[in-house]
This record gives sequence, C-alpha cells and structure tokens, in this order.
Amino acid sequence: MPLRSHGRYDYSPITSRPDYTWPNGKRLAVYIALNLEHFAFGEGLGAQLAPPGGNDPDILNYAWRDYGNRVGVWRMLAEFDRLKLPVAILANSEIYHYCPQVVDAFRARGDEIVGHGRTNSEKQSDLSEDEESQLIHEATDTIQKCEGVTPKGWLGPWISQSSKTPELLKARGYTYVLDWCHDDQVTRLDTEKGPLLSVPYPQEINDIPAIMARKVGAAEFADMIIDQLDEMLEQSFGQPLVAGIALHAYIVGQPFRLRHLRRALEHVAHIREHIWLTRPGEIADYFQGTQFRRK
Repeated sequence: MPLRSHGRYDYSPITSRPDYTWPNGKRLAVYIALNLEHFAFGEGLGAQLAPPGGNDPDILNYAWRDYGNRVGVWRMLAEFDRLKLPVAILANSEIYHYCPQVVDAFRARGDEIVGHGRTNSEKQSDLSEDEESQLIHEATDTIQKCEGVTPKGWLGPWISQSSKTPELLKARGYTYVLDWCHDDQVTRLDTEKGPLLSVPYPQEINDIPAIMARKVGAAEFADMIIDQLDEMLEQSFGQPLVAGIALHAYIVGQPFRLRHLRRALEHVAHIREHIWLTRPGEIADYFQGTQFRRK
C-alpha cells in the first residue's frame, strides 16, 4: 500500500532538470531573511532561552525575545546598511501594532515584507479552516494597509501548515511560500486553486534550529553560513540554486553572536559579484516570468 502523500509535488532529481540562469548570468541566488516576531505575554508559544521553571507569567523568555525588537534588530540593521545588503522581512503582523518603527526602517530601505502570520505565539495547524483563513486575512490586510502593496510571499509561524494552507494562500493572492525545505531550487506546489511556488527557505542555515535546538556556537554558525554559500556557489555551476540565510534578531542580534554574524555578512558582501544577491519575491518573480532560460 502506498504511503500517505501530501500531493503537492512529484519527485524530481535535481540533476535531471532544465537549465536556466538568474539575472546577468548568475547561477546562485542568495537572500537574507530576517524574522520579526512579537509574542503574547504569558501565553501561547515562543522560543525559549531557558525552561520556564513553573513561572507564570514567563517573564524571562518573553523579555529575551523582546530584546530582538528593542535592541538586536537595530544592531543588525546597522550592519545591513553598512554592507548594503538587501533583506526580506518575515513579519508577524502584530509587529505593526507593537513596534512600527522597526518596519518603517526596513521599508525606507526598499526591503520586501513577507507575511509571517499574526504572531509566533500560535500555529496555523492548530486552527480550523475558518480560523486559519481569518488569520491569513488579518495578517495580509495589516501588511497591505501599512505597506500599500499586497505581500507576495508567506512563511507560516513555526513553519506550520494545515492540509488547506496552500489553497487558502493561493486564494488570497500569494504567489510563493517559504515553508517547504525540500529543495535548493524553486519548485511548484499543486493546489486546488492553481500552482503556488515554493522558494527554498533554510532550516540548516537558520539560527533557531542551529543555535537554540542543536546548541551551535556563534562562531560555528557564522562558519556554517560561509561554508554553505561557498559550497553552493561551486555546485551552482551544475544547476542554478537558491541559498537563504534565516535570522532572528533576538538570537543573532545578541552582541556576542552579532560579532561573528558580522564576519558572515561581510563574506556575503565580498562574493556579491559572483551571486545574485536579492530577495525571495524577486526570485519567485524571475522564475515565474523567465523560467528555464537557457545559458
């Protein structure tokens, strides 16, 4: 009996696909994704610096996460500006109500805003279809009202999806998602409403699974970013690839980690002539409009 399948895509070996190039003949597209998240106080989900220890409300972990919005993000922004690095902001829509100055700063740079739910205190997969639809509409409407444009991309809070998430996103006008980490190229996801693009989003070069789950040190995480880009740049001679770097301000915005992240970001800037340094929405648009462009 066949195993249960998601039915979203078929198996395809990366070595047997049509070839194409990114703009200006580049073979590796690179983007930096900065997650901006806001959490409910004393309830719901949230990454943890330390076990709550029975404390209710959990002041320690809430305040640690809030450090990212108050301090860490501004230190990181200074580095992005210094190195002239484009960024995609994966924004909980509650950020617009809690600390709109943060989004204002990235809007002034022309950075892309990607939908990331209302708050990372909740998961889409825990909701009914009507509740999930409401979540998507609320988050999207907030971004659209504040930015003047509808977001193209979505990353579910906690990478959570229900069985109907792709259909709900497609119906709301989204063109790509970041939730799937199954490939190093843009792929199509089948939905009942038509195709949705999946832009690769890293779960290895991502500070939450690396630093918080596997306890990777700050220096090692910076080395991981550099090694990933250097290896994928070499691999991209065989096929065009996408490399993402996923960051959270309350983790790598901590001073001792920022010191090492700076080294990794400087490496990104150093190889910019050899890569397409961009944002995920531009990757999705280019793939959609000029896919399978021959070398």
